[in-house]
Amino acid sequence: MLAPLYDAHNHLQDERLAPAREHLREQLRCENVKGMVVNGSSEEDWPSVLELARSWPEVIPSFGYHPWYVKQRSERWQQNLEHFLDQAPAAIGEIGLDRWVRDHDLAQQEEVFLAQWRLAARRNLPVSIHCLQAWGRLAELLQAEPRPRCGFVLHSFGGPKEMIPMLAKLGAYFSLPGYFAHERKARQREAFLHVPIERLLIETDAPDQPLPPERVRYPLRDADGKPVNHPANLPAVYAFASELLGIPLSELAARVESNFKRLFGVVAGA
Repeated sequence: MLAPLYDAHNHLQDERLAPAREHLREQLRCENVKGMVVNGSSEEDWPSVLELARSWPEVIPSFGYHPWYVKQRSERWQQNLEHFLDQAPAAIGEIGLDRWVRDHDLAQQEEVFLAQWRLAARRNLPVSIHCLQAWGRLAELLQAEPRPRCGFVLHSFGGPKEMIPMLAKLGAYFSLPGYFAHERKARQREAFLHVPIERLLIETDAPDQPLPPERVRYPLRDADGKPVNHPANLPAVYAFASELLGIPLSELAARVESNFKRLFGVVAGA
């Protein structure tokens, strides 16, 4: 019997998954995917995330402003965010800091991040955090601010291994994507060897961060013919994690299920 699987971070609403829509739900059920956190990135896609949550019981919606899109926010973005959070039990995400993206404005990113982080702390909602090349600053903010009691997830954690104990103490979970199976991601793989097992989560980040081609179980291309990550590749990510950590797949699945429910159960009864 297949173990229940949980995807801590994807973007099921993304239009690049449109070619898979007809069969996607059945494929996920065949792989025994019991829960997935579907993350919005801006006001533009929050309605699609909510629609999925209302029609798919497996979906835990997450509404947030991704740092790449903060310059596009409306004057009423905070009211709009609270409106969507009131429509269904939900997390906050994807939010964060990103110095890697071209023409970034870190001051704006911090302003938007802190508004969302403080809202999560007030409501005790789990948060999905994106961080690239800003780990020191993120740590400063997390240490200085009230935090949601339920915890938060560092999506596709790529920070220094030395920061893991401090971040875990603050309430962090660390989510491993299949993309880290690529040979060039040795540093990120090594960091996950230091993540406490009770703080480990698994994600696809579909349609982004595809696995190496030889690990892909569900090939998929977008409308332009470019390979994208199918969310039903989640079992392949679990298999990669099992190999990396030297943990039997059944034990890993049980651990991740417990962690997922501990973090996201406060909003979804997971």
